[in-house]
Amino acid sequence: MNRNDLIQEIQDRNPELLPNEVKRLVNAIFDEITQTLCEGNRIEIRGFGVFSARQRRAKVGRNPRTGESVHVAPKSVPFFKSGKLIRDRLNPES
Repeated sequence: MNRNDLIQEIQDRNPELLPNEVKRLVNAIFDEITQTLCEGNRIEIRGFGVFSARQRRAKVGRNPRTGESVHVAPKSVPFFKSGKLIRDRLNPES
């Protein structure tokens, strides 16, 4: 499912909402998640999961074409840990 599929699914389930309202709502949620992660904070949605940013340390990589060593700078990467409710729904027999 991509962003447009999500917008369409919400619109289908809530026909009283205008398509532009749904699109603005979904974009606002994603923008807020992104902004919060950029500020170094985490987002916890109870029952769904936690979004956070993790730091990757600097390392020496290798160019696959030439085999030359390349310095890779440290960087932040997004991380998601699912909540118990979503794990239980994915694995009902557990």
